[in-house]
Amino acid sequence: MELTTVALLLLIPLLIWRIYLRLKRMLARQESLMGKHWMSAVAFSVFLVWMAATMADNVLAVSCLGAGALAGAWLGFFGFKTTHFEVFGTRVYFTPNLRIGLAVFMLFAGRMLYRGVELYMSNHLQAHQLVSQKDFVQSPGTTIILGLLAGYCAAYSSLMIRWRQAHKPAPEPEL
Repeated sequence: MELTTVALLLLIPLLIWRIYLRLKRMLARQESLMGKHWMSAVAFSVFLVWMAATMADNVLAVSCLGAGALAGAWLGFFGFKTTHFEVFGTRVYFTPNLRIGLAVFMLFAGRMLYRGVELYMSNHLQAHQLVSQKDFVQSPGTTIILGLLAGYCAAYSSLMIRWRQAHKPAPEPEL
């Protein structure tokens, strides 16, 4: 076994731990900003449509992307139902469901890490097997997880927008 492979295998758990800690901080209590919710809802929806359009000739990939998006939207709905809201005057804070959010984002990070290791290992094999970019990106495992992440983020952000529009914060008292 090469030294670079050993180093890679030793660094992967550290990388996973750092991703976990960063996600845990990201999914903590935060201020609800309408611009952020709108940007997330639009960007992830456009990303899903763009991915489906680029994979139009691969029915399995589009099906997996759609199934992942549906599952992600379902998880986004249940994650939203368990979100804790706090209103302080004109400011609204929310704490998303940590378990669902971590599961979705860690699945995505794990899949990307797996694809990176797979690419690294295929470059170091004796018999070089060329993997096309189309096969690399459009594999069912990758597209279902991309759909899951995009569907979760788009649905959660859309539900946050609806909640914020239904629960307007109280105006500042005049002095």
